[in-house]
Amino acid sequence: MSANETAATVEHHAFQAEVARLLHLMVHSVYSNKDIFLRELISNAADACEKLRYLALSEPDLVAGDPALGIAVETDEAAGRLSVVDNGIGMTREEMVENLGTIARSGTRAFLDGLAEAKDGGNLIGRFGVGFYAAFMVADRVRVVSRKAGADEAFAWTSDGKGAFTVEPVGLDAAPARGTRVELHLAEDARDYAKAATAERIVRAYSAHVPVPIRVGAAGAEGREVTDGSALWLKPRASVTTEEYREFYGTVADAFDEPALTVHYRAEGRQEYSVLVFVPSERPFDLFDPGRRGRLKLYVRRVFITDEAKILPAWLRFVRGVIDSADLPLNISRESMQDSALVRKIGDVVVKRLLKQLDKEACDDAKKYDGFYKDFSRFLKEGIATDFTNREAIAKLLRFESSMTQPGETVGLADYVKRMTADQKAIYYQVAHSRAAIESGPYVEAFKAKGIEVLYMFDTIDEYVVSSLHKFEEKDLKSVNADDIDLGDSDTEGEALAESETSTLCDWIKERLSASVETVRPGKRLVGSPALVLTPDGEMTPQMRQMMKALGKDGGMPGPKVVFEINPRHNLVKGLSKLHQSDPDTAGLITEQILDNALLSAGLLDEPQRIIDRTQKLMEKLAGN
Repeated sequence: MSANETAATVEHHAFQAEVARLLHLMVHSVYSNKDIFLRELISNAADACEKLRYLALSEPDLVAGDPALGIAVETDEAAGRLSVVDNGIGMTREEMVENLGTIARSGTRAFLDGLAEAKDGGNLIGRFGVGFYAAFMVADRVRVVSRKAGADEAFAWTSDGKGAFTVEPVGLDAAPARGTRVELHLAEDARDYAKAATAERIVRAYSAHVPVPIRVGAAGAEGREVTDGSALWLKPRASVTTEEYREFYGTVADAFDEPALTVHYRAEGRQEYSVLVFVPSERPFDLFDPGRRGRLKLYVRRVFITDEAKILPAWLRFVRGVIDSADLPLNISRESMQDSALVRKIGDVVVKRLLKQLDKEACDDAKKYDGFYKDFSRFLKEGIATDFTNREAIAKLLRFESSMTQPGETVGLADYVKRMTADQKAIYYQVAHSRAAIESGPYVEAFKAKGIEVLYMFDTIDEYVVSSLHKFEEKDLKSVNADDIDLGDSDTEGEALAESETSTLCDWIKERLSASVETVRPGKRLVGSPALVLTPDGEMTPQMRQMMKALGKDGGMPGPKVVFEINPRHNLVKGLSKLHQSDPDTAGLITEQILDNALLSAGLLDEPQRIIDRTQKLMEKLAGN
């Protein structure tokens, strides 16, 4: 092909806007650990080899003449160049444009914002799957030469990271026989990476357990095998060190944190499979991305099949690791995999093992578990709402503050049940935005007076979680503002209104507030507060109603009428008993104010402005008198 013909076939492309911004961040990187670029390139090369290994099961000609898959890291200190070469699946022209010029992923903007603010972007880069662009942290020019397995043409992708790239055909003699070569022309301040010793150090530190052999050496030389591609998950647990687990976790999860939990076992018998999965100690950056899926790699007899199989339920999407089955067919399709009874069985067992280990961790090291819970409680709660089979086991992992813990300290449901009073029939809880809001309100007064523990829940989804759970160890979970709780008389201090006076006052209040209240009655659970409102049996709790309203699912309907309980021993109520006879107008304003105060405490007040208007009227009356 002549020079003119070659020039005519060079395609010029602009990077997708998100990629251009990402490259700007990489080129101007101030991250402390730039070594991650090599880990990311090796990870991509390993994926390319794994994909070819899988395709070769049905198309063995793809690896004819070169069946041993591997990765070579080639250094050229004199030229200031580092290359990562694999003999994997390779790329076509179109795949180069798509894979190296765009980021086809939702949540990209959030990722880029986080990357710009991070002091060390290694975790974000790896976890978000844009690791190729990390090459521009150390290179001022990158050239990718690739030949697709089975193809008779090769192409080169070139960019300086400044907003554009080119793609052009190259002669087969200038390309790998199969696979991809990524050439990094290193920047002046990064030429140390062109040393074989530096490259070997990074490979040993970050890629020691990639399931493809890696050789490191000078360009043109055979190089030395640094890793043998052995499968760590197939080794007996007793023979694997903590450091090996940490290194493998970093490889499989693209992470730099320590695993909070490691589950490694081999199942033998009717089904044979090996499992090595990790729970991170830090929440992955994009875990709330709706498009996010669990990243478990599925192997069949060490042959990589997919990392998109839905083996675990969605709420466990933070789990990383490997499952290797000896019983699945090597040619299983992704579609039939979802219908596989064996895959479902493996997933069910893995979930139960994870839950058992997390429960043990919570018992053995409460402080460490609290750190995990802070980051991952939302996903456990999602599991309560969506995973009926494991709901009780997940519930054991929930933690809440309570009326018997100090601020910041928590208790689990199992420990709550153990210290229930002898005649206690239910697990009591209150949902509010803070501990102060609960303890300044009227609902826990009687429970504290009776020595009954109340769980404090501060998460907006807790009400939905409780409504999904219903019971724990055969004990009902009951909100403290439910109507059907009878704790007996909780306040015996001070003289109460006579029964006849109380009855007369309740009738008058019911008539005055008939549009808002269903029932008015003396309350036995009040201690220091004049009144409270309760949710009628069968109605949504205030917190559930608030959540539905926030979701736009309340239909715009007014809230239900409430049960209004007054405290016959409270001075305000006793004064109201006299005032409603001598000055019913003022008494009416005060009664409405008491009700709105109670509604506000319950989270049921829809129009707070009316409190201000009424307070103005009451002050005018007082000033006038």
